[in-house]
Amino acid sequence: MLKAGFISLGCAKNLVDTEVMLGLLATNQIKLTDNPQEADILIINTCSFIESAKEESITTILQMAEYKKQGNCKCLIVAGCLGQRYQQDLLDELPEVDAIVGTGDWHRIMEAINSTMNDKKRVLLVGETNTIYDETMPRINTTPFYSAYVKVAEGCSNCCSYCVIPKVRGSFRSRKMESIVAEVKNLVANGVKEVNLIAQDTTSYGRDLYGAAKLTDLLKELVKIDGLMWIRLLYCYPKHFSDELIELIATESKICKYIDLPLQHANDIILKSMLRQDSRKDIENLLNTLRSKIPGITVRTSFIVGFPGETEAHFEDLRQFVMDQKFDRVGVFTYSQEEDTIAANLPNQVSDEVKQERYHNLMTLQCQISEQLNQELEGTVLDVLIEQVNTEPEIVVSGRSYREAPDVDGQIYVEKATNCRPGDVIKVKIVQGFTYDVVAEKL
Repeated sequence: MLKAGFISLGCAKNLVDTEVMLGLLATNQIKLTDNPQEADILIINTCSFIESAKEESITTILQMAEYKKQGNCKCLIVAGCLGQRYQQDLLDELPEVDAIVGTGDWHRIMEAINSTMNDKKRVLLVGETNTIYDETMPRINTTPFYSAYVKVAEGCSNCCSYCVIPKVRGSFRSRKMESIVAEVKNLVANGVKEVNLIAQDTTSYGRDLYGAAKLTDLLKELVKIDGLMWIRLLYCYPKHFSDELIELIATESKICKYIDLPLQHANDIILKSMLRQDSRKDIENLLNTLRSKIPGITVRTSFIVGFPGETEAHFEDLRQFVMDQKFDRVGVFTYSQEEDTIAANLPNQVSDEVKQERYHNLMTLQCQISEQLNQELEGTVLDVLIEQVNTEPEIVVSGRSYREAPDVDGQIYVEKATNCRPGDVIKVKIVQGFTYDVVAEKL
């Protein structure tokens, strides 16, 4: 029996593609292995969103290529965004690579394997970016058994000036509502308690299929599923929030009072240059509404510093905005000048040195804010989904509440919490807050 090793890079949306490809391999009697040394087939699902992601992808490809020399590997496949974006260039420049599989061609992974293993030829399988998986596709979850990502849509039609996603993932296209509901029901039947809804623009779900945004309608169907504890919304484009959606989040206990809301900047000149659809005032109004209508809401956002034309005054405007808003979680990225984007050709590109200065400046500020907010949580009682149990030197369990998304946010550490297993839910009281994590006691 052939063995395959898989490495998934980049975002959770890429991870879902990986999990579907894993399912296709298993369905075709290919055994999965965590040891690249023993794998006959090595597959890297790559990211190419920014320069650092491209570098990580190339480095990983070259590392895995070594197993063709000193391991069992006979077939090295590059899937995902890097392959979609650079296609023939990768085959030409990396002779170790046997096949390229594009972002819309993950369902052809067995074709790539068969062409390489049986026909002994290199193949380029990069077609139109118009596919999306559904509930009938085999899928092997790589996340903990109690949590899963569900992709409600693929691609993006917002066309921000810095972003390559529409080029490598195609235009926005939603899954049918009944397909998503069926998948979530199946996940819950197999032990999943937390479903994280993802897309490039989650709040636009349904616009292309139904002529109007239908995220609220989808959520109303999902909350009916017995056994589902949490529904979390990630990658929410601020322009596409509705009053109805906000009201549902406020009133439905299964929907986490948590919003991942990438804002990218707060200065109107920079927002316009980014081709974002919101003004500073629009953003402030939305945040005020979210916080007034949804008490206890946790807001995560992300910002880009060093965008072309960003002056010290523009950056100080962003910094003041972060100080005023006091976000619970913030990710900061330095602008990456990506070819085939509008922003790459804008004048007044910012130096790497200035980008790094602004990155550290904003992150230092946010660390102070995060620590203050976490300290203000002391005394708060929360339900925590246990993720890890450590018994040495003493029993400490860690997990997440509705306030923490998987992979990107901090942890709640609970001391002397006996008789706990991963997937259990316990009630705790926060006793000490730190920059990223908090310590709690079991009630």
